Amino acid sequence: MTDPYQQEPGYQAQPGYHAVPGAGPNQPVPPGYGPPPGTDPQAPYGRNAQGEPYSDKSKLVAGLLQIFLGGFGVGRFYLGYTGLGIAQIAVTWLTCGIGGLWPLIDGIMILVGKVRDPQGLPLQEN
Repeated sequence: MTDPYQQEPGYQAQPGYHAVPGAGPNQPVPPGYGPPPGTDPQAPYGRNAQGEPYSDKSKLVAGLLQIFLGGFGVGRFYLGYTGLGIAQIAVTWLTCGIGGLWPLIDGIMILVGKVRDPQGLPLQEN
């Protein structure tokens, strides 16, 4: 039995094409067989279902930082929103901790996927 991923010696795929099991050399890439993450220079972290490139920031990391250290604005600083991070610190401390609900709710919104990075890119799913 031959390996379906193995190509002839010296085979080089043309741009926009790559080896697909069961397809001949230089055949168009069928739906669902897009380039692997890290091979698209415009989307080094991959793309979401709508074709948008992912941010270099992780949704899980940002959300957990915001939930557990949100009173210090850490999740927003991680994402690059310095002004919001400073505002969360000020509100939390000026209200003697009652304003700490804002960072908690903000962390949940990050985990749900309602927050993007400052460039408008969706956060990575991992």
